[in-house]
Amino acid sequence: MAKTQLNVRVDEGTARAARERALARGMSVNRYIEELVRQDTGEAGRAFVDAAADFMKQYESVFAEEFGKDREGAREGKPLSR
Repeated sequence: MAKTQLNVRVDEGTARAARERALARGMSVNRYIEELVRQDTGEAGRAFVDAAADFMKQYESVFAEEFGKDREGAREGKPLSR
């Protein structure tokens, strides 16, 4: 895969942190930043969102029962009836 060079300006603290984290992981700063971008835009993020959506769909009735319209008053400072 062809590589493209990016020039990024960051403050010294951010640069130091990037160097330290890359070193701790045994990789170059370039590779470290490339991995961060892949994680941010990649499958891990989508997998999390998909799993969260599945969870909400699976437990929708439980949430509706606990926080549904009949519980609306609780958000206005009124005590919950249990």
